[in-house]
Amino acid sequence: MAPNRHMKSVGEVKDRGRIKWTAMMLPEHIKELRTWQNEDELVKRPKLSEFDLQLIQEELDVAYRRKCETRIKTWKAGVIIQHQGSIEQIDVRLMCIILQDQMGTVRIPVTEIISVQCVE
Repeated sequence: MAPNRHMKSVGEVKDRGRIKWTAMMLPEHIKELRTWQNEDELVKRPKLSEFDLQLIQEELDVAYRRKCETRIKTWKAGVIIQHQGSIEQIDVRLMCIILQDQMGTVRIPVTEIISVQCVE
């Protein structure tokens, strides 16, 4: 028997996992299952205390003054994104950080930042 990438051997039993059930499902069911699976991968926004916000502000200030490599984690719509580069400007009026990374400049809204770390 030719190896099948969907077959999994569990002891003596060869199982196809979720593949075997798709033939009995309507397209609407498959769509809802995919949506449900994508929702399971989402991350809840971390709750930041006043102390955490103060630390983020201090790290941003230090990284901006030193012009050093900085790692910034942001949360948006259930996904945590990691940016790395040097902070070019802190725009207080627009409430965003302008980060210069390998691909160019990125504007990061302050409200999305969940962690800042200087990379030495």
